Amino acid sequence: MTMLPPSMAAGPRRRALLLATLASPALLPAGARAQGWAPSRPVRIVVGFTPAGTTDIAARLLAEPLGRRIGQQVVVENRPGAGGNIGNQVVAQSEPDGHTLLMQTISGGAINYSLYGPRMPIKPEDLAAVGLMIRVPNAIFVSPSLPVRSLRELVAHAKANPGKLNIGSSGAGTSLHMTGELLKLEAGIDMTHVPFRGAGPMMQEAIAGRVEVGVDNLPSVIGHLREGRLRPLAVTTRERSPAMPEVPTTAEEGLPGVEATAWFGLQAPARTPRAILARYSDELNQIIREPDMQRRLADLGGMAPNLTPDGGTSPESFDAFIRAEIAKWGDVVRRSGATAD
Repeated sequence: MTMLPPSMAAGPRRRALLLATLASPALLPAGARAQGWAPSRPVRIVVGFTPAGTTDIAARLLAEPLGRRIGQQVVVENRPGAGGNIGNQVVAQSEPDGHTLLMQTISGGAINYSLYGPRMPIKPEDLAAVGLMIRVPNAIFVSPSLPVRSLRELVAHAKANPGKLNIGSSGAGTSLHMTGELLKLEAGIDMTHVPFRGAGPMMQEAIAGRVEVGVDNLPSVIGHLREGRLRPLAVTTRERSPAMPEVPTTAEEGLPGVEATAWFGLQAPARTPRAILARYSDELNQIIREPDMQRRLADLGGMAPNLTPDGGTSPESFDAFIRAEIAKWGDVVRRSGATAD
């Protein structure tokens, strides 16, 4: 039995002081501290893109289990435009009280800061990191009407027809736009970028053959690829995706420099209290470890966050990850000369 010092063992007031000290939030584990806060009304997850894209899919996968765990309804609110910047601005200007979250992406969270430059409506410090949810490959694909069946054949066809092919993306400044720019840089080819307001419209134009080449996050295009409406040429990760193991990587097709992993995670308005960020991060970690969620994410080609030693995420590790991504994609923007116009 542990003995208290005489000065603490005597008197009810001192015993009460000791108990209060031991129960101080500063001495509790992070998970216990996080559980001390709960939302008092429905929570919204803002998505800076149209429905049916990967950002929207990720938010809707998260909304139901998150709502169940925090005891409040979680609604997804689509605020598309400017490569995710409108959604960013909505959240940055919201009250930092834990009732507004942002499903952030590689574009809005990293690429846009250099792509939009002084026109960027927010700064990185206007948003607070909660945690990374999922990383996914981008897929490079073509309309079945285009007579190419591999990435090597596409490069050869584009070199023989400079400037004649259109390459679509879900918007200027998105990771899909920049993946296309990286492809053009590394392959030495000339294609015309055609931005759309979301992945859905771009894929419909590609299926119709009016846009010959497309880049999209694997989760939102995988159904079209599996059913033959679009023809996959490569994924942009170092390893093949378990969701479509028959599709080679860009490195296997002779373009190792075309590597781009899209990512999706939660942010909140700056000045959101640390206890709130910790609560959401803790819940996110629990949700992405649920077997059913792991199966659903894997079927979409998703990969675990792997930002912490246990394979999960945290506000601190996600913040460091975002800062590294800002630097990486800033260099790609400068090299390509890409603009948001």
